[in-house]
Amino acid sequence: MQWKMAEKRDYYEVLGVEKTATDEEIKKAYRRLAKKYHPDANPDNKKEAEAKFKEINEAYETLSDKQKRSMYDQFGANGPQGFGGGAGNGYYSYSTSGFDGFDIDLDDIVSSIFGGGRRRNSRAQNGPSKGADLRHDIEITFEESYLGVRKQINISREDVCDVCHGSGAKPGSKVDTCSVCNGTGQIRQVQTTLFGQMQTSRTCTNCGGTGKVIREVCEKCRGKGRIRKQARITVSIPAGIDDGQTVVLRGEGAPGQNGGPKGDLYIVVHIKHHPIYIRKDDHILCDIPVTVTQATLGAELEIPMVDRNKRKV
Repeated sequence: MQWKMAEKRDYYEVLGVEKTATDEEIKKAYRRLAKKYHPDANPDNKKEAEAKFKEINEAYETLSDKQKRSMYDQFGANGPQGFGGGAGNGYYSYSTSGFDGFDIDLDDIVSSIFGGGRRRNSRAQNGPSKGADLRHDIEITFEESYLGVRKQINISREDVCDVCHGSGAKPGSKVDTCSVCNGTGQIRQVQTTLFGQMQTSRTCTNCGGTGKVIREVCEKCRGKGRIRKQARITVSIPAGIDDGQTVVLRGEGAPGQNGGPKGDLYIVVHIKHHPIYIRKDDHILCDIPVTVTQATLGAELEIPMVDRNKRKV
């Protein structure tokens, strides 16, 4: 049996650019599509977004490299240059846990791609970074969605340890700079490939990527620098909110790293089914049963309104 390799979409078509597109046009197209189709920005359509995101990254990895683009123009995606295996730089890797425990700052994700060594070095040097965004689902009644409501919710989230203040070390103890990675948290390796030397980096196993070695860990957080706490938060749901819409509470997410700001809390609103009211776009439909006599001869009915008033029609 002979296997036929699956045909891939044209990379220029994937990015929505002409074959004569400049490097800057390709970069702008990629930046726009990467933000649009990142899986964590599409929680309701994650599988399709993941496939699209990988396809976009694969196309950009090829068209952004002059040598690869030249070979692609001659041989296509399945030519002898070995394209089609997916983007090898790992830029489309993402957390499968959704918002919970994952920072989805898409501008930061895209900037890390275009920022080159400067962005990667700043990350490796353990600079301040924003905390993870969290998600919480809440259910409200139809009337509450119409009128608006304030709700109190209880969430479990990580917070900075109040004993070590996030350092992970026992108060008064010494924290050393990692001697293996020299405090960068990353170990770099240089590999020789067909296209020349390629530098890769991996997390330092000695310090776990922190760049520091703790000799005496904090007894309360056991060296993590943060502990899980229960938090009670008041959420204001605006009037007219629709099912599936989100309310964002800035700074109510997980704590940042190395002095970075807290992440955000995304409140996803679900509206309970109502026995007589149905929402259609910005309109409300009311289902009122009538008798055969009323339907034949006509009648004056008292209609209950969503705001709890009544109106005769």
